[in-house]
Amino acid sequence: MDVTIQPILEKALAGQRLDFDDGLTLYKSHDLLSIGNAADLIRQRLHPEGYVTYIVDRNINYTNWCYIDCDFCAFYRHKTDPDAYVISRPELRQKIEETLDLGGVQILLQGGLHPTLKLDWYEDLLRWIKSNYDIHIHGFSPPELDWFAKINKISLQETLIRLRDAGLGSIPGGGAEILTNHARDEISPKKCTADEWLEVMRQGHVVGLRSSATMMYGHIESYGERVEHLIRLRQLQDETGGFTAFICWSLQPDHTKLAHLPPTGSFDYLKTLAISRLILDNFDNFQSSWVTQGPKIGQLSLKFGANDMGGTMIEENVVSQAGTIYCMPIEEIDRVVGELGFVPKQRNFFYQIIN
Repeated sequence: MDVTIQPILEKALAGQRLDFDDGLTLYKSHDLLSIGNAADLIRQRLHPEGYVTYIVDRNINYTNWCYIDCDFCAFYRHKTDPDAYVISRPELRQKIEETLDLGGVQILLQGGLHPTLKLDWYEDLLRWIKSNYDIHIHGFSPPELDWFAKINKISLQETLIRLRDAGLGSIPGGGAEILTNHARDEISPKKCTADEWLEVMRQGHVVGLRSSATMMYGHIESYGERVEHLIRLRQLQDETGGFTAFICWSLQPDHTKLAHLPPTGSFDYLKTLAISRLILDNFDNFQSSWVTQGPKIGQLSLKFGANDMGGTMIEENVVSQAGTIYCMPIEEIDRVVGELGFVPKQRNFFYQIIN
């Protein structure tokens, strides 16, 4: 047992807010079980009902054209690449109908930062989906939304209102990586800044679009940057209350420009998840990242602060391009959750139980 972290864990369990130094001390500790136990106790307080939620959803990447060339991404293509695409309506129809047939209630609609598509293309896409299908559209990460505003030379708020009115239901937390200028300047210098990412979320919350928040760690960032990232999310949640959930995952380096970096393991994942639960005291829901960690660590995460298994991911194209391919159908999620004594329950984006 690491005695240096016990006062910090007691502070968190007493309902007192952790500061930057507290977070950094926890990250430097190797006492995973004590940190995880504290996170689990807080999870139990917030979710005493004894069930674990998940959503039946599908990732649909409407294009892989992207001009920003992030070092960590194996998914993007340039216009001249033979496998660059923009999704067709027949293909989109097939994907949505398959999702609905499997009991899906949501699509996660994301893509690259396409250099020429204008806002009316996205509005038409959303209207077409909503006029044909009763499905929630969780769409367009902050870098995409920031890009839409810039390429169309309109305000961020106008961009968000137009997309909301066309059918956008919520905003995914992708593209956050690490919310510090040092990390972003190194691995994604063309992408929106940390301040711009946060401003997209702020304005989205203002116009009534709730969102998830994420962190991709395990590349060139320091522990201090991870803590700074969490504190910035906590500050915005204090301000708006618009985040429904937090998800963290490790860099999947294979087939990317960061392939030379050693992948960070499950110990670091579970510690990062637990510390996130302790610092983000104003977030109710934490998702397991079984998509990157696999079903066994995904299951274990339910004892390290997570209360939700995320999506069934009928389709996933980005992480899989980096060579990480895990799949869990509904039956497998039910089994994994049930083995720990929890009752699995399906939900919608807003964490309302639907079964």
